[in-house]
Amino acid sequence: MSSRPTLARPRPLADLPPDLARRVHGVFTDIDDTLTCDGAITPDALAALQRLHDAGVPVIAITGRPMGWSEPFARAWPVAAIVAENGAVALLHDAAHGGGHGEGQVRIEYAQDEPTRARNTQRLAAVAQHVLREVEGSTLARDSAGRVTDIAIDHAEFTQLPPQQIAKVVELMRASGMNATVSSIHINGWFGTHDKLSGARWMVQRLYGRALDAELERWAYVGDSTNDQQMFGHFPLSIGVANLLDFEAQLRTWPRYLARHARGRGFAEVADALLAAR
Repeated sequence: MSSRPTLARPRPLADLPPDLARRVHGVFTDIDDTLTCDGAITPDALAALQRLHDAGVPVIAITGRPMGWSEPFARAWPVAAIVAENGAVALLHDAAHGGGHGEGQVRIEYAQDEPTRARNTQRLAAVAQHVLREVEGSTLARDSAGRVTDIAIDHAEFTQLPPQQIAKVVELMRASGMNATVSSIHINGWFGTHDKLSGARWMVQRLYGRALDAELERWAYVGDSTNDQQMFGHFPLSIGVANLLDFEAQLRTWPRYLARHARGRGFAEVADALLAAR
């Protein structure tokens, strides 16, 4: 399915027609700076996740963060799953062991098989070292120890890289055969065809036995950064939290709607709009 035209500016979320909101039976969301502020989920975002859960609206979070970082949140938050490392790793509640948020165990599944992941390990390390040598001021993300399928360079979480250095990191990653995306905090690079959209398709099939593209109007996507553009373009109902405007100059694909508030408060605004229409 092709994406819709890319240059249309978003409408205010307050303009969302109730009949469109009423069709939504599930939500995909980014994590960093969509649910969180300074790396921690905001109280209003956590309460919004709970309201959606209680209303029977599943939320699946899709993030560039690593498996190790995501695991405790997959266990504690009221979400159906977290897909980490940009579509590479799924963390699901294990119903066979008392699964449910806040209890039980988390089952970990991978988009790539073990031999592929093993072959990529040295390649990932080599590219990381090449980037660190070639790009002045570059550092690995502090959550790198929890990564199994990608590398991440910090550009805004604990250090600041100027735009030209960010662009150089992306160029080096892509020249090495990697996919590369820029989130609000990291530059992520990986080998393989997976991405946020393939992760979303994987989870709908894995959890519900259905094809996502046959029911796109039943799902909303919420994000905050340039690495959400593919998802903004694919989902008929896509929504940005207000801090998306921090990337206005870099955006080529906008969401359909824009929340009035930023980060977790913006996500709560989205949840309230969807639930009010039910």
